[in-house]
Amino acid sequence: MNLIRNISNLDKLLIKKRNRKGRVVEKVSRIIKAVKDKGDDALIEFTKKFDKVKLNTREIKVSESEISSAFNELNSGIISSIKSSIDNLYKFYRPQLPKPITKREENGKVLKVRYKPIERVGVYIPSGSAPLVSSVYMCLIPALVAGVKDIVMVSPPGKEKFLNPFILAVASMLKIKEIYKIGGAQAIAALAYGTKTVRKVDKIIGPGNDFVTEAKRQVFGEVGIDMLAGPSEVVIIATRRTNIDFVVADLEAQTEHKGGLGIVITNSKKIANELRKSKIPGFIIKARNLNEAADIANRIAPEHLEILTKRPSTLLKKINNCSAIFLGDNSPVALGDYTAGPSHVLPTGGTARFFSSLSVRDFLREVHIVNYTKKALIDELPVLEKIASLEGMQKHIDSVKKRLS
Repeated sequence: MNLIRNISNLDKLLIKKRNRKGRVVEKVSRIIKAVKDKGDDALIEFTKKFDKVKLNTREIKVSESEISSAFNELNSGIISSIKSSIDNLYKFYRPQLPKPITKREENGKVLKVRYKPIERVGVYIPSGSAPLVSSVYMCLIPALVAGVKDIVMVSPPGKEKFLNPFILAVASMLKIKEIYKIGGAQAIAALAYGTKTVRKVDKIIGPGNDFVTEAKRQVFGEVGIDMLAGPSEVVIIATRRTNIDFVVADLEAQTEHKGGLGIVITNSKKIANELRKSKIPGFIIKARNLNEAADIANRIAPEHLEILTKRPSTLLKKINNCSAIFLGDNSPVALGDYTAGPSHVLPTGGTARFFSSLSVRDFLREVHIVNYTKKALIDELPVLEKIASLEGMQKHIDSVKKRLS
């Protein structure tokens, strides 16, 4: 691991990591235009080009028989483990469902807040060298709890024209029936603009590579998106009392993610020196004390933060910018990746300063309802009239007075 002596050097490193390459932007733009212009033909063309799979139009959508046969790949132990994780997510997200609000005043003024689920959501599930089975339930369950009725899933096909059976089986366990064998920027374009086979959605969620993330950025506005997430990252705050074996194990786990970044912030020379001798990719930042360690962590605003100190709850109070926090020796990030309950779909690259972790609210629209009596309208007219006059909006005033004349 490399020691960073100046925090500004880390800022430069993180900025470089976040910047998208121009060729990705241009390539994605061309792919999106092709899908908009040519629809299914473009999907077939790009699937052949990028995934090395030749499909016809009828094969783009996963058949019911493909979904049902996927269960043949799962033994009872795997099914039980997945069901246990799914149960943990439901337990975590169901209490998040907000309740409607009604506020009544004596003059008859009534204000209400109602929550309506997004009507149609598209979920992108990567499937490269290893199937991201956990991403299926991590993405879908907050949407299902929110009440989204129309959910479509897309994932790139394997060489035999089929989707990963484990991904299909988990989707089926969650009663997702509309699934397509498309990946990359072309899948995002299809979800955003629609084709003859793929009906457009209202919001797109799910992790992906640089091309998927850039495509989400370019279609934002036509549809909603969850966030612009990049490679996974973990920051670990350690002291001289921290078990170095835990630190090393969690950093090594991070390297299993393509492009994964590990950073250790420590006030211990011993910890820093031991980590410098290791061959683990990543960075060490020396802090004078734990207060400075917290300040540095807030500046990084990481996806995952592990606090491996003697009193982690004390330091927790000083953390403002982070996607997910793991306290103490017995709470490794791996729990959040698979079983704990909160979704592992998290903002990365410093965007935890303004993005939130995936939640039920990502799939809800807040609707405001305004209902006045004539008395309430009369009571509020003087205030409205002064503010509207200040803005030069006379017809706004007239529209209210018309009801009182």
